[in-house]
Amino acid sequence: MAPAPVPSHHEGMETRHLVVPPGGPERSEIMLREFLVEITTTVPEGTAQDEVDRRRAAEAVRARELAATGHLARLWRPVGELRSVGVWRASDEEELHEKVLGTLPLHAWMTFAVTPLEPHPNDPGSSV
Repeated sequence: MAPAPVPSHHEGMETRHLVVPPGGPERSEIMLREFLVEITTTVPEGTAQDEVDRRRAAEAVRARELAATGHLARLWRPVGELRSVGVWRASDEEELHEKVLGTLPLHAWMTFAVTPLEPHPNDPGSSV
């Protein structure tokens, strides 16, 4: 029996995810790409602590909203580091930057390293 064909680099890059469109309680299944995003936040010198606290609280709220809409899948902080690594979802990289990462309250203080992801044929979590 011949092995199943493996998608080329450009095929199969999107995966279906349940998302909640803005303004609507109904969930729909749409094609979103996944991105590995490394985020480093640098608070500008001289920023008042109350401003930092206000933005961090707003950041937590926005992260929950993005998770609820399917755009933030997972988020980690490497041990002993002040950066985050996460799996984020958007229809393309432009949407990721403009409508997802660009909406974070700490965005102006952040730098991003974005790596587009595609399914691996040996992924144990794959349903295929």
